[in-house]
Amino acid sequence: MSAETIKKASAVYFTLLKDKVIDENSEHFQAYFDPDVRQTVLLLADESGTYIIESPKRIQLVVQPTGSVFATNFTHMKDRHKQVETKKHFHLMSVVIMSFLASIDRNQAAKIRTKREGISFYTLERQVNDVIMNWDSILKTKPDFGEDEKIDMKDVVTTWKYMEVDTDDYGAKKANRRTRIGLIASAMRLLETEGLIVILDREDIPKAIPKQELFERIEYLYHDYDRYEMFKELMKTEEDLHAENPSN
Repeated sequence: MSAETIKKASAVYFTLLKDKVIDENSEHFQAYFDPDVRQTVLLLADESGTYIIESPKRIQLVVQPTGSVFATNFTHMKDRHKQVETKKHFHLMSVVIMSFLASIDRNQAAKIRTKREGISFYTLERQVNDVIMNWDSILKTKPDFGEDEKIDMKDVVTTWKYMEVDTDDYGAKKANRRTRIGLIASAMRLLETEGLIVILDREDIPKAIPKQELFERIEYLYHDYDRYEMFKELMKTEEDLHAENPSN
């Protein structure tokens, strides 16, 4: 391994650490696909517990769920993202994000539509509410629902049910993380910070528009994780299940 190879590989890797994404217009993108440079970058990624996503027009760096020197705990995340106040709110924000991902990860038509139009925060609020009300209904007959998946369903359901529902005056609500719309705004800002969505806030109809980087992350990374697929399945409501099986 030559010094020049190490220099190029280091430039690629540390650019990814800083920017998370390198697209086809970057000199680092071309350098990465030199076989020796790529092998060195992948070695650096593996040793530090990170993962490279390769697509035709960009490469991305993501942190592996476990064993990464860049992995963070709840306390660190709370310090970095002030909108994450408590674990129960973080769990709810995770449900919001997963509902958003499930909406765009259905079929090609859903992908094209959401890429063009996005999903409004109000639509997302209704989707999350449908999911959580479905969980609430299941919990009444299956109190241990969620235990196998290691999800505190009861806490999530209770917290959501007692959050403020009124969606008038979005400008005030989005600043209040204890309202449903405020919580959704906070969850979407997490994705925006990672460069995965664009938030349009026009005429008090806020919406999240997924970027190509998010679709690539879903295709090249999330689909490889059983827990992602399990969570996506949990995002389905009774209406979704009937739509999939018209004979019911």
